[in-house]
Amino acid sequence: MAGRLEGKTAVIVGAGQSPGETIGNGRAIALLFAAEGARVLCVDRIAERAEETAAMILEAGGEASALQADVTRSREVAEIVTQAMGRLRRIDILVNNVGIGGGDGPAHRVEEAAFDRILSVNLKGMWLVTKAALGVMREQKVGAIVNISSLAAQAGGIQLAYEVSKAGVNRLTASVAISQARYGIRCNAVQPGLIDTPMAVAGIAGASGRSQAEVRAERDARVPLGGKMGTAWDIAHAALFLASDDARFVTGAILPVDGGMGVRIG
Repeated sequence: MAGRLEGKTAVIVGAGQSPGETIGNGRAIALLFAAEGARVLCVDRIAERAEETAAMILEAGGEASALQADVTRSREVAEIVTQAMGRLRRIDILVNNVGIGGGDGPAHRVEEAAFDRILSVNLKGMWLVTKAALGVMREQKVGAIVNISSLAAQAGGIQLAYEVSKAGVNRLTASVAISQARYGIRCNAVQPGLIDTPMAVAGIAGASGRSQAEVRAERDARVPLGGKMGTAWDIAHAALFLASDDARFVTGAILPVDGGMGVRIG
């Protein structure tokens, strides 16, 4: 039985992951897409992380290669598309999974440098990659873009830059969806809530001086559905649906994957 992405190509930007006990969203997406038949280009700012993901795919019998690129640099973004076309010959699917935090805070505390850095990576970088890929997709007259947003787009109050960047991702998704629909290009976003990834759990533990077990328990307790965070596989399966032909008539959607947390807002 053919996979849901059989014969398709996918560029996963942010396919590596931070070190930690669990799997990250980008790596899970890359592994699942390859398992479903896609030929995958794994892109990450840190070459070794992209290479590790690609090696995992190859070991499992899939097709993948790795590329180092910084999405804040236009020249490196252009190289993503150049390399994708050279290796894959087309770009059927683009997943924008790059996102950072760090140094953030509420409006009266966040530093200008942190604000600029987070917006540059999380929003401007996503737009740069999308813009570059759209040239190919418009010529193909088909393409599926999946952006990874966050529930922070709607809720929070203690991470101004991150919240604004993800709200921007949602608007970017809608704008691309409506402006590119005539070219057969779909653009949707997955909006995760609390997910048990290395970047989230290990990152918070390191910054706060708490153990990962303590951070994990605190985050689990906040989730309405089953009192437990989701995993990167939950995000990967949502991205798979949006990237696949099962969602051929879906564009401009912001798909919550949050265990009910978004419903509870307000």
